[in-house]
Amino acid sequence: MRKDVYGLECPAGAGREKLDENCPDSRRLFHGRGRCYAGLEQVCVDSFFPALLVTFFEESPGEEVLCERLWQLAEPFGYLGVAAQRRYRQGAPVEWHCGQPVAAPLARRGGLKFPLTFERQNVGFFLDIEPGRRWLEERVRAHAGTQPLKLLNLFAFTCAFSAIARAAGELEVLNIDVNRGVLNRGRENHEFNKLPLKGIKFLQLDALRDFNRFDRRGPFQLAVVDPPTRQKGSFDVSHNYEKLLQLLPGCLADEADLLMVINSPRYSEGQFRELIESADSRYQVVERLPQNPDFPDHDPDAALKMLHVKFRR
Repeated sequence: MRKDVYGLECPAGAGREKLDENCPDSRRLFHGRGRCYAGLEQVCVDSFFPALLVTFFEESPGEEVLCERLWQLAEPFGYLGVAAQRRYRQGAPVEWHCGQPVAAPLARRGGLKFPLTFERQNVGFFLDIEPGRRWLEERVRAHAGTQPLKLLNLFAFTCAFSAIARAAGELEVLNIDVNRGVLNRGRENHEFNKLPLKGIKFLQLDALRDFNRFDRRGPFQLAVVDPPTRQKGSFDVSHNYEKLLQLLPGCLADEADLLMVINSPRYSEGQFRELIESADSRYQVVERLPQNPDFPDHDPDAALKMLHVKFRR
């Protein structure tokens, strides 16, 4: 790690600028994984007020010093503690280094709150995909007062897309994930925010292998396809994404808007577009959504790719 980390111009300095913005929403304060800061590629800092979460993906010197400096910066803004998650250790353990533990950390987004689990590798709310959530909000609001709207949320995880769509307007949502535990948390996210559950379904199914068990619940005018890069025994984008794209038209409306996501540096934007449009000629890539500015990346092709895709039968 560079010497200036001990001087803490970065990432602590970068974090200070965002703290000064006094933004109440959860956000990434420092994104080392984008490889824009030499020597800091394995460090990220997230704000889940009143908690700061520092993630170390590889062991680095000065970890405790960095946490202490971040605490000095954050405490005046009302933060209660700094937690460090060490991904390089088995189980990705979390330790509270400074201040006091926050018993029930939350991700905040506007008026919505999402309970987090710091003791798990994925805490329950992904910050990088915020442009996709805004895209979905806009689509739901644009359909207000028109035909009944149905959303298919594949690889739903803790169902943040579903909760945000439901908060934006009236619609039906089908949340699909192979993991019952995250779906239960998804239901809890809706209940925590007092969102009506009428028309919101949570099905533990494999998005690919069990497609014929949910395809007739459409037709869907909206779909979010945000698969894990590799889920052991279930899904691998390199082998399975094309097949899923070929199946999807079977449950879509005659016209549908889709958010298709890939988080693999092995696929450039051009390769991802080709994968989609070659899977079915009725797909048309409209645009790539802008990158979350809190996640700068020296190589846009290596970063998270979110594409708005139009389907016309």
